[in-house]
Amino acid sequence: MKIFARHRAATLAALLAATALSVPAFAFQEAPMLAEQVAAGALPPVDERLPAQPSVVQALEVGQYGGTWHRAFKGPGDRWGPTKLMEERVLKYTAAPDGSVVLTPAYIESYSVNADSTEFTFTLLEGLKWSDGHPVTTEDVAFWYNDIYNNTEITPSHETYLAPGGEPLEVEIADDRTFTVKFKKPYVYFLNILAQDSTATSASLDRPSFIQPAHYLKKFNNHYASDEELAALAKEYQVEKWTDLWGSKGKVTAWWFNEDLPVITAWKVKGGVDGDKVTMVRNPYYWAVDQEGNQLPYIDVIEHRLFEAQDAFNLMIVQGQIDMQQRYVSANDFTFYKENEEKGGYTVKNSLSANVFSLVPNLTVEDEGLRALYENADVRKALSVAIDRDTINELAFSGLGEPRSVSPISGSPYFDAELETHWAEYDPEAANALLDAAGLTERDSAGYRLRPDGKRFTIVVENRDDSLNNVLELVADNYRDIGVELLARLIDRTQWDDNRKNNNFQMQLVPWDRLSIVPADPRTMMGSDFFANEYFTWYRTGGESGIEPPADHAIRKVWADWDRAASAGSLEEADAATNDMIAEFVRNGWVIGLVGEVATPTIVKTNFHNLQEGLVEDNITRGIGIARTQQMWIGDR
Repeated sequence: MKIFARHRAATLAALLAATALSVPAFAFQEAPMLAEQVAAGALPPVDERLPAQPSVVQALEVGQYGGTWHRAFKGPGDRWGPTKLMEERVLKYTAAPDGSVVLTPAYIESYSVNADSTEFTFTLLEGLKWSDGHPVTTEDVAFWYNDIYNNTEITPSHETYLAPGGEPLEVEIADDRTFTVKFKKPYVYFLNILAQDSTATSASLDRPSFIQPAHYLKKFNNHYASDEELAALAKEYQVEKWTDLWGSKGKVTAWWFNEDLPVITAWKVKGGVDGDKVTMVRNPYYWAVDQEGNQLPYIDVIEHRLFEAQDAFNLMIVQGQIDMQQRYVSANDFTFYKENEEKGGYTVKNSLSANVFSLVPNLTVEDEGLRALYENADVRKALSVAIDRDTINELAFSGLGEPRSVSPISGSPYFDAELETHWAEYDPEAANALLDAAGLTERDSAGYRLRPDGKRFTIVVENRDDSLNNVLELVADNYRDIGVELLARLIDRTQWDDNRKNNNFQMQLVPWDRLSIVPADPRTMMGSDFFANEYFTWYRTGGESGIEPPADHAIRKVWADWDRAASAGSLEEADAATNDMIAEFVRNGWVIGLVGEVATPTIVKTNFHNLQEGLVEDNITRGIGIARTQQMWIGDR
């Protein structure tokens, strides 16, 4: 798998610079629907809407304007699917023509890094505009920094990746377009981290780096509005308090709830989420063009239709209702998709998934008896080696993946063949012996083991994807053989997320991602959101909230390794610490990997163009976003 080679060079250089490509001296072209608005006086001409030197996206093939891209989604809890089609970062991961992953400047003219990687300077495109036509300037940077990032009402604590070693970043404004981000210590991974998660987690859903539309959001911010004004806004938007207007679910700052929110993305929502549909329409002020000066995006509209069950989604595919989609296209149904290509008017292309489908125990589960079992390494190993991964791969993933641990995928610079197979062998005899050695020798009348407190050793496993029900059926059979009861529970994405954040689950079935460019987002290995979220919260907040792990808990070693990586003076030193962190995480076996590196099928209609095959599918590369959706087009030529 040839990927990721170039991202490392981006952090090695003492001085980095990237410049928006020069556009040939000819008139810009625009979509017919926008030209009509210009003719009617509703929009300024295209060259007045674009930056002085727009960013150039080298389309795989120069496309044609128009059309509606039909997709499907699972409701409000599925917000990240539509979002990843259109996110913009100051730098983002994109696919090179050979499929490798590269860091690419987006809405900036240039950027540079000082010799010790403590200062990162960015210059916005001249003439960059929000989707309402208002200029984007460093006023929007200052607003993000002063009134969101350093506003404890909106951002009670800083994310670790924006405050390495507990020292928050600082922003210095030079002029209307140039600003510098400073750190107390070297931070060689910062650009990689920006491409994955940006800086605006507390502010929005689309999360552009460093900028938020100050001209629109000030009235919702306590640094500018009175308590009375904010209370009135909370009442108007039907939320409990004004801070509920902010964040990825906020009625104001979540792009798909609020069509009035100015964005810099290629599309923006029209009408919000109406229950069974989300419609996205082109942004007339989008700041990029193709190699011939055609303003992007090519596609006019993206429409998402609601579905609930996998069978309903598969029926949409066969009936030709899906133009291009990867999300929810299940490897389990690969043969079905191939058999119906002609009927549905599509082809099946494959991506390279960085996910490992995994069982994730909750190390801080409220059930103290179960928590003690999870903390026993022999029990964790038994729960892992009891699983027949080869059978799961064949029956649940059409043989398209491989049995493996939760560790960096092959092709990643952090791949380790030994870690890949850690506790991944099928050995039910050893599993039974380990559980016996752990003292779980007593069984009830049904043959299930009893915990030390006398209760049956039962694990409730939550799943949010009905296409994976058979995975848990197979694991339940394996666990029955070692005297452990697995109870599968299918729930929706919103509840699945809430249970994790509220420490209200025993175990979840998770498509564990972020296993490609690990330091771009190390938080999952540090416990965030999954196996030790309460411990990670304690670490992230400096002990102000969450649960403190025992003094000798190995997760403290994981955190210390990342703290070393985040302040290392060179990429080599940082990578060494990152590899130590990865090894500590994998060897403790806190997460039970099942099957990974699945060749993920993607449905592509025959008239849908400019999607490369074989790209890396990972949260770090923003899912299908790595394929540069703004250069995709629909047409018959």
